Amino acid sequence: MTATRAATRVLVLNSGSSSVKYQLLDMRDASRLAVGLVERIGEQTSRLKHTCLTTGDTREHTGPIADHDAALKAVAEELTRDGLGLESPELAAIGHRVVHGGLFFTEPTVIDDEVLAEIERLIPVAPLHNPANLTGIRTAQALRPDLPQVAVFDTAFHTTMPESAARYAIDPKTADRHRIRRYGFHGTSHAYVSRETARLLGKNPSEVNVIVLHLGNGASASAVEKGRCVDTSMGLTPLEGLVMGTRSGDLDPAVIFHLARVGGMSMDEIDTLLNKRSGLLGLCGDNDMREIRRRIDEGDEEAALAFDIYIHRLKKYIGAYYAVLGTVDAVAFTAGVGENAAPVREAAIAGLEGLGLAVDPELNAVRADEARLISPKDARVAVAVVPTDEELEIATQTYALVGKNN
Repeated sequence: MTATRAATRVLVLNSGSSSVKYQLLDMRDASRLAVGLVERIGEQTSRLKHTCLTTGDTREHTGPIADHDAALKAVAEELTRDGLGLESPELAAIGHRVVHGGLFFTEPTVIDDEVLAEIERLIPVAPLHNPANLTGIRTAQALRPDLPQVAVFDTAFHTTMPESAARYAIDPKTADRHRIRRYGFHGTSHAYVSRETARLLGKNPSEVNVIVLHLGNGASASAVEKGRCVDTSMGLTPLEGLVMGTRSGDLDPAVIFHLARVGGMSMDEIDTLLNKRSGLLGLCGDNDMREIRRRIDEGDEEAALAFDIYIHRLKKYIGAYYAVLGTVDAVAFTAGVGENAAPVREAAIAGLEGLGLAVDPELNAVRADEARLISPKDARVAVAVVPTDEELEIATQTYALVGKNN
């Protein structure tokens, strides 16, 4: 008699408007079995890159992939070639990153028709993200209708914010009618990093206050009090807050009126300006921090000013969230820039010694893949670099939920 293999694998899907990122993990030891990316979906130059981590083999395919249905079928074929196919009895669930869950979804949720309908109702506050997330979910459901599909929401971690932090100072009836409030994003990253920072300090998350700085092309900050988010920099949309790669971050709202009335720009043009042609790109023509630092080293004043504006905003949020929390145990840097750009970390903390914050230059200069402290041993507040792992967080939440339901 053949023993039944335990269902311990989770496929994580992150469906964008023209891409699908995916990872297959075995939750017995949180090991990755396969990773991949399908990009430029709908174009003649579509590309699929797949790596089987059990063998080390990498395969790439280029050519037209018409839509998400075709993309996920191609992913399924690659997994099957490695003996890791969607038909495997070891696959326990598929976990989907969903950007916006509003106030309705405060934790990972098994997807049914009601959940799909609510995600669809949230499209007006996430027009670029939720439609793509829905497409990925429906395609995956069609491929494995018998398998639990779980939505893990970027906004869920931030639903613990008090109303004083989440509400904007506008008429509540108008705000409620149009779902206008601070939702926050990058929640799976902030949850993972705040918890890993506590572990790095040898403490339980319920014992520490952490300021998390998720610095990538998109960037956000959060104030995490004893494991719960109490404030975050992104708002109704991912536009608010820190200076980002192409987004402006915080801006006087009257700038929009001025551009429309005086500049003669349409709402679509202003939207494109603030989301795609602002931030570091708008300030100096580059949104790659490595290139900006190279230009600064060569004496480029435009790049230097862009960097200074970026750091100034970052310092303001560190100070603001220090005030919100009252006491801070750690400041944690994460994501592409946060994990790799030592000059950003050094500049962001410089001058904050009065708050107990400092960076050890030698520790800060070290490149490593694991979580680590970069503050002096006698520092009152720890400064940490904690690599984020949103896929592992999604897989962990998905597997925990499926196991609980079973």
